[in-house]
Amino acid sequence: MATSKRRKPQADENPQYSSEELLKFYREMLLIRRFEEKAGQMYGMGLIGGFCHLYIGQEAVVVGMQNALIKGDSIITSYRDHGHMLATDMDPKGVMAELTGRAGGYSKGKGGSMHMFSREKKFFGGHGIVGAQVPIGTGLAFGHKYSGDGNINVCYLGDGAINQGQVYESFNMAALWKLPVVYVIENNKYAMGTSQHRASAGELCERGSAYGIPGHVVDGMSVLAVKEASEDAVAHAREGSGPVILEMKTYRYRGHSMSDPAKYRTKEEVTKMRTEMDPIDNLKKLLLDTSAADEDALKAIDRDIKAIVAEAADFATQSPEPDPAELWTDILVEA
Repeated sequence: MATSKRRKPQADENPQYSSEELLKFYREMLLIRRFEEKAGQMYGMGLIGGFCHLYIGQEAVVVGMQNALIKGDSIITSYRDHGHMLATDMDPKGVMAELTGRAGGYSKGKGGSMHMFSREKKFFGGHGIVGAQVPIGTGLAFGHKYSGDGNINVCYLGDGAINQGQVYESFNMAALWKLPVVYVIENNKYAMGTSQHRASAGELCERGSAYGIPGHVVDGMSVLAVKEASEDAVAHAREGSGPVILEMKTYRYRGHSMSDPAKYRTKEEVTKMRTEMDPIDNLKKLLLDTSAADEDALKAIDRDIKAIVAEAADFATQSPEPDPAELWTDILVEA
């Protein structure tokens, strides 16, 4: 079983990426951060109901991964999905409006935080059942292979989903048929309130070893490390070599959901991660240290992002609520 450790790029190294690429990564991560901060604020104001799982701290995973893909590649994830939507270039207004349950949302206000989809962007959810997206993602990969379209599926799952039986049924089929799928385990150390070390034995990236699926450990707090590992994994899947597992070692700063006080970990632990490992702050340091951008340019990006998020929040509160007749739509697909 091949596993690999990837070192986080240091600020004094000459990165293999252009200034434009680094600024693109920075902007995309910052959009997710500011969007999620606003969503948390709106939840506290009672404008967002139901479940709401924020992605703050994990931005490097989806931004690095999505930047390794091409048009037509399909994406599926769990219920911590807002960041994935934004990284696939879904409209922040439509995402925020779905959070507030409005007609202008991606699911017409009927799905909420955990159930949004965009066929145009090849984003297939957003799933509220732990691990349920894995067999669906495997099926999407089968569809890519069957049609010969040259695309792959990226299936995101959390460390809490890795012990589900359906995950291993999916691994078995993907390996048997050499399906073009990258399984991305977003290991944020806690499955709801349970530490990964108390719930899951061994290295999670090795869970596909019985099926011959290669796995790699990746620094999920570094967008550059994620991008590098993702390019290798995507090439592996796209060339017909079958599935691959990437275990992204990451961290969420907020609780499992907005209703979680996160008393199972110390404030010192969270502060240490924020101070030393924050993916946005570390990329900002790299941009400044390599003169790829100055403080004024980065402040301008932040202002632009805040304006986009503010516009999304305004749209989400002004969009009308769904017509009651919508209860009867989108139930069956007409053949």
